[in-house]
Amino acid sequence: MTAGITLLANRYEIGDVIGRGGMATVHVGTDTRLGRRVAVKLLKPSLANDPAFRTRFRQEAQAAARMAHPTIVRVYDAGEETVREASGAEVQVPFIVMEFVEGRPLNEIVAEGPVVPDEAARIVEGILTALEFSHRAGVVHRDIKPANVMITHSGQVKVMDFGIARAITDTSATVAQTTSILGTASYFSPEQARGETVDARTDLYSTGIVLFELLTGRPPFLGASPVAVAYQHVSEQPVAPSTITSTVSPALDAVTLHALVKDRNRRFQNAAEFRRDLQQAAAGHVPTSSKKAAAAAADDASLLFGVNPRAAANADVAFRELDDTQERPPQRTQNRPPVAWIWLGIVLTVAVIAAVAYFVVNLEPGKAPVSSSVKVPSVSGQSYREARATLRERGLTPIGVQESSDKVARNMVIRSEPGTGTAVARKQEVRLIVSTGPEQVTVPDVTSQPQDAATKALEDAGFTVGAVTSDYSTSEREGTVLSTDPDSGGALAKGTVIDLVVSNGKVQLPDVTQQPITTALARLAELGLTAQSTPSNACTGNTVTQQSVPASDVAQGSTVMLTYCAAPAQPYRQPSAPANGGDQNGGGDQGDGDQGDGGD
Repeated sequence: MTAGITLLANRYEIGDVIGRGGMATVHVGTDTRLGRRVAVKLLKPSLANDPAFRTRFRQEAQAAARMAHPTIVRVYDAGEETVREASGAEVQVPFIVMEFVEGRPLNEIVAEGPVVPDEAARIVEGILTALEFSHRAGVVHRDIKPANVMITHSGQVKVMDFGIARAITDTSATVAQTTSILGTASYFSPEQARGETVDARTDLYSTGIVLFELLTGRPPFLGASPVAVAYQHVSEQPVAPSTITSTVSPALDAVTLHALVKDRNRRFQNAAEFRRDLQQAAAGHVPTSSKKAAAAAADDASLLFGVNPRAAANADVAFRELDDTQERPPQRTQNRPPVAWIWLGIVLTVAVIAAVAYFVVNLEPGKAPVSSSVKVPSVSGQSYREARATLRERGLTPIGVQESSDKVARNMVIRSEPGTGTAVARKQEVRLIVSTGPEQVTVPDVTSQPQDAATKALEDAGFTVGAVTSDYSTSEREGTVLSTDPDSGGALAKGTVIDLVVSNGKVQLPDVTQQPITTALARLAELGLTAQSTPSNACTGNTVTQQSVPASDVAQGSTVMLTYCAAPAQPYRQPSAPANGGDQNGGGDQGDGDQGDGGD
């Protein structure tokens, strides 16, 4: 374990080593704050010696952390930790905290031999899905290889280490330094090997190498040293995978060779195009575009061995840095130039003579010659329609490519590739990167989560948390999210403000007096309150006469005492006839007699 680290950033507990590479060691870890399992990648301390690397590393880690997609290993955190070595010296250890993936790295699977074509196509489709998402976000991986692809136990494809390659290569002085960090040159694109600027098409070439290796069990180019392999990427055409594995179909041959075309302008131009052709090939259909590209690549190989002499010469210095045999250069066994160069010189001479002759024959008297190249005009900030017309006026072929942008309005051009002022051949394709507006992200479901965890989940997804209001809840604890506005599940632009409603941990106790005791008990039970009843024989009717807590806001689960009338009702009785009815009659008679006596 690097420098005896056991707790990183006062938050991440570092556990056993689960992977080692040329530039880092990966440990299983635990996020003590959120209580989840994570993977912690500790990079070599030597990488942190360069301040430019640390700045670029933070920027790229932040860009990677904003990418949330099922096929991309999430980046949760990144930074540097100051560690004291046994010698007493302090070193900076860069680290990345990532999603922990239960599964196997793809390089372990490939080491066991070729993968069946259908499974190889499925895995590469997953890689291309991840690349399509990252390229739309403006992130080029630069280091696609089996070691950077994980296959979960359920078969899910997950790509990791986005942005790390750029942080390294943008601050590395030489190809040799870069290679010592990135590892094998087997997955270099020709433009990487020549030290040129890379773009999304570089990732597609490397993905083609991975597809070739899945189908055949080995990379297309092998050599005794990295420089030997790099030279082959620039100068040699790969064989069809079916010449190594007979079960590979002609359709998959065509798609693989299309991805490995040396000229990136004739290679697949985006991940969606690559994935579409791969799906057609897996279904047994040979895609027309891949068939033509593979045939054109074969024609190039038969003409000049697929080599751009100027590009190869410019790359020679970089290759010498990459080659560890320069101190012991091989001795020449002949004094005359190699036969290949003699033929190359003859072909170039004939080509120049033919071009001059064509130019002279077609030059009209009094008409100025037409330049064979044109500079790419500035189209940034124009609408796609305007930019397309501008390029066509210059004799160029516009190709629209969509990309999300938080700063450029929808349907407006962000930039062109090649860039403004670049001299290109007439009718060359120029990619117009057109804004689709802010990236659309699905609002995560954060209900029943604590407010802090919900806020972090929303911010990690690219949203901004706005107003936080409280409301009553019969079951959710205080501070737990009850709902969001807008609701979860919909797709919204990054940066959209999401309001939260959280539980205040209370319920509204109503006045249940004068209600039947059964109704009152049911009402309190609905609110999650505990009701205890006490009968009273002072009245009848089974109605509540008193509650121990008046109607108000009370804590969840509070106990309320109810007193209700429970005396039995008196039975109703019919009034009876008056007693001694005969005496009354007699009395009357007697009265009458007394009156008579008086009369006498």
